[in-house]
Amino acid sequence: MAFWFYRGLRRGIATTRYPKAFDAWANALPSAPAFHSDQLTLALVDRLVGACPSSALSRSQRELVIDLGRCTGCQHCLEVAQGAARPSGVSLLATGDRATLVKRVPIRGVEEGFE
Repeated sequence: MAFWFYRGLRRGIATTRYPKAFDAWANALPSAPAFHSDQLTLALVDRLVGACPSSALSRSQRELVIDLGRCTGCQHCLEVAQGAARPSGVSLLATGDRATLVKRVPIRGVEEGFE
């Protein structure tokens, strides 16, 4: 280990590209959800927000706000969503800007009884 450290210092290597190579097993990792806007209703979004143990989901007016930096991939929301969500398949979320991890999904579903 020390050999690689000193070798990097001698050559001036401060960092490597991330990730150097994509591992195929990463597809099997739990990932953040992707929501279908047309199937989201206000009542469903409120249930999703209540079910999220990491507080990664919140509602702002008629938008579902997803903070991918807080999402643990527990998939509780997939169980509650009744088909309005699926795993995104994205497990590598490295970014230099925290704001890019916050996504907004419009709530476009029709409430039952309000057609």
